[in-house]
Amino acid sequence: MRKRSLWTVLLAVVVTLSSTVSAGAVAADPPRGPDGDAFYTPPSPLPDGADGDVVRWRPLPDSGGAKGYLVLYRSRSATDTPIAVSGRVLVPAAPWTGAGPRPIVSVASGTRGIGDRCAPSKFQPDYEKPLFVDAMLSRGWAVAITDYEGLGTPGRHTYVVGRSEGHTVIDAARAATRLPAAGLAPGGPVAFSGYSQGGGGAAWAGELAPSYAPELHVAGITAGGTPANLDVVAKNLDGGVGFGFLLLASLGLDAAYPELNLPAYLNDRGRTLYATQQDACVDAVFGYAFGHIADYTTSNPLTTAKWQARLAENELGAHPPQAPVFLFHGSLDEIIPLSQAQTLRREYCAAGVDVKWGTYLGEHVTTLAFSAGDVVKYLADRFAGKPAHSDC
Repeated sequence: MRKRSLWTVLLAVVVTLSSTVSAGAVAADPPRGPDGDAFYTPPSPLPDGADGDVVRWRPLPDSGGAKGYLVLYRSRSATDTPIAVSGRVLVPAAPWTGAGPRPIVSVASGTRGIGDRCAPSKFQPDYEKPLFVDAMLSRGWAVAITDYEGLGTPGRHTYVVGRSEGHTVIDAARAATRLPAAGLAPGGPVAFSGYSQGGGGAAWAGELAPSYAPELHVAGITAGGTPANLDVVAKNLDGGVGFGFLLLASLGLDAAYPELNLPAYLNDRGRTLYATQQDACVDAVFGYAFGHIADYTTSNPLTTAKWQARLAENELGAHPPQAPVFLFHGSLDEIIPLSQAQTLRREYCAAGVDVKWGTYLGEHVTTLAFSAGDVVKYLADRFAGKPAHSDC
């Protein structure tokens, strides 16, 4: 009996020590990163870890009553390869006084461009911050903002590629809870929110979360001006005022899927664009207004089987989210057609998703401003546990 008791005590000590070491490893602060652009270059090889783990971080200047952190975190590419992604975590300085852990909104930014200098954590003006991010922070919510794949970090940006954007938006929320300096507890309510490119990112995060991040408690999703069907969007942009966005999307798809081999379809003018515009920011887009695919190609790549397959792969609606969704669009949107957003609404409704639908009398840019208050109110109701109203 004495020997058995001794072994029991020793076993308890070993278990306790193991638990202490394990807990310490989990809680250990990730290393601080260097200042400047060196922060965005991840260590090679990328350290082992789970999706959403923080590789490095550094504090940002406090702004508007919130503490800020620049983070480099693990995520997955469009083709499911482990990558490092940069982003920001913003946390109100005031203590959270609501029930349960502080809510986190993972914000998917609208188009900034495809060059590293255009990353949301670098690009100014930060037009979403005064429109709705500040309002989110004023309600006590934390906000995580991804830079997306290849935007800031090495590699080309996979602009409008759904799985890539969804992964990085989800993992920004995970990273926020794995940065001890931020003081955010896991297990609290999470929301995904975005407009334009960000509407696609938020919707893709919502569709992927049940399988990619089943541990997250996704309370709601807001997605506006959403490019749900890239083929329909491309046809609308060809020859239109937003043709420059189609050029960015073509470069983004080519970056994600090398087998698409965009250069093989380009004429001299197209090859010059391909060589010189890989670092373009959004302000360059309107220099290509009313252009046509035929101006830059010898044949249209979007009509080929390879490109059509990848476009179809990036169409929203195949995996409806399990959380309530606020979908909205401008009735006069000249960039992203209202019709394809209405199709997504019908598909979500048919799948049993609680969809709130909103249309605003505005074109693409003004709708972002018109909808901001409704976005914040919708998320406030979800975080408060109120039943979601469905317009289905």
